[in-house]
Amino acid sequence: MVNVPRLVIAAPSSGSGKTTVATGLMAAFAGRGLAVSGHKVGPDYIDPGYHTLATGRPGRNLDAYMCGPELIAPLFAHGARGCDLAVVEGVMGLYDGASGQGELASTAQVAKLLRAPVVLVVDASSQSRSVAALVHGFASWDTQVRIGGVILNKVGSDRHEALLREALDESGVPVLGVLRRAPQVAVPSRHLGLVPVAERRGDAVAAVAAMGDRVRGGCDLEALMALARSAPPVPGAGAWSAAEAVGACGGAVPLAAPSRNRGLRPRTPAPQSPEGMEYAPEGMESTLTGPGAVVAVASGPAFTFSYAEHNELLAAAGATVVPFDPLRDEALPEGTTGLVVGGGFPEVYGPELSANEPLRKAVAELADSGAPVAAECAGLLYLARSLDGLPMCGVLDAGARMSERLTLGYRDAVALSDSVLAVAGTRMRGHEFHRTVLEPGAGDAPAWGMHQPERRVEGFVQQGVHASYLHTHWASAPGTARRFVERCKG
Repeated sequence: MVNVPRLVIAAPSSGSGKTTVATGLMAAFAGRGLAVSGHKVGPDYIDPGYHTLATGRPGRNLDAYMCGPELIAPLFAHGARGCDLAVVEGVMGLYDGASGQGELASTAQVAKLLRAPVVLVVDASSQSRSVAALVHGFASWDTQVRIGGVILNKVGSDRHEALLREALDESGVPVLGVLRRAPQVAVPSRHLGLVPVAERRGDAVAAVAAMGDRVRGGCDLEALMALARSAPPVPGAGAWSAAEAVGACGGAVPLAAPSRNRGLRPRTPAPQSPEGMEYAPEGMESTLTGPGAVVAVASGPAFTFSYAEHNELLAAAGATVVPFDPLRDEALPEGTTGLVVGGGFPEVYGPELSANEPLRKAVAELADSGAPVAAECAGLLYLARSLDGLPMCGVLDAGARMSERLTLGYRDAVALSDSVLAVAGTRMRGHEFHRTVLEPGAGDAPAWGMHQPERRVEGFVQQGVHASYLHTHWASAPGTARRFVERCKG
């Protein structure tokens, strides 16, 4: 059973102050010497980086769309193992989830799955007594969601605070904190949200410290901890284990050659470690034996988007995971047998990535050798022929450019071609989040077929390369990691 004290930090809408409050609470409690686990509802890669700074532990995502509701409690227990407190930052408004899917992937659904009390962060800047009606509506909308308190943000004065507290006295929902209207903590953003921690390490540390100071000064930490401890156990929820997940995949995964299917119907399928250090989680043993696999994982400021469970699964499948920085390193890690290039902001670092010609050549040679290469979004652009006219690795015969159009949303996808990640016919859920366009958007052997929001094919499968805009969470399909590592060894 999961019995970690826990809070879910939610809001009526985006922009209310969830990130400031959630990250500030993590920093404030960690500053008291508590072991704190930070979590983020949804697919967002950036907020967990700030959670990591606040807690000293990997920030983790809880996404019921990509991973399924049944994995939320186990993944939470995995991340919060050994902790005194877990803080879960919500996404959008409390009841907002996957479009057209009811409560699926909403903060409310995650709170119910974790049986966790919710703290509602309310932007009170343009209201007084109406705040009670707002809080009452959110508290009564779903009686299975327990709103245990409110933190009022952007409060203008003592008089304003008094009016808000008086109104909320009638609602029965206690005020657990008041943050005054003040210049926002300097956390810069750009076209895809906040700037990742890796791009502004010193400033990010200062920003997290400032969030902690604000929350420490304006919130009742004792009352919040008491609320967290009131969460009942989650019955039957054992902690997720990468080793067990990989081991449960059964025997060897078939390694079929890529197909050349261009339609939406697949062929019938065959039966955050320190930079520069190898990834070997304490207590984790490989479930596989045989020749070793060295998986190079792109990291550094240009490639910051990854889920902690991916490296854990690769390690559990028998790989030595070695991060490297394409902005700095001119060669792949010694002995590399496979390459993972995740998401991030290559468009911001295009000139530097292009200037590192020795590494671009090494990546192209590795791909040319047939070694397994998995690339998502930013990785897809890095493997392309060019990005905004600048030479990239040239693995894919496609050109990329920045666009004014934001492509954003959850996706249901089916693998159209056998690859190092999946056999044709495999169904996966993922998400897209980019402002770039790749031309052409698919190769002779596309990676995925999608039906929402429009019917299309996408991505590239060629030799050992699988490259796509689609971000996926491998905890939902641990066979992906096992298949990739077996190909690295084979």
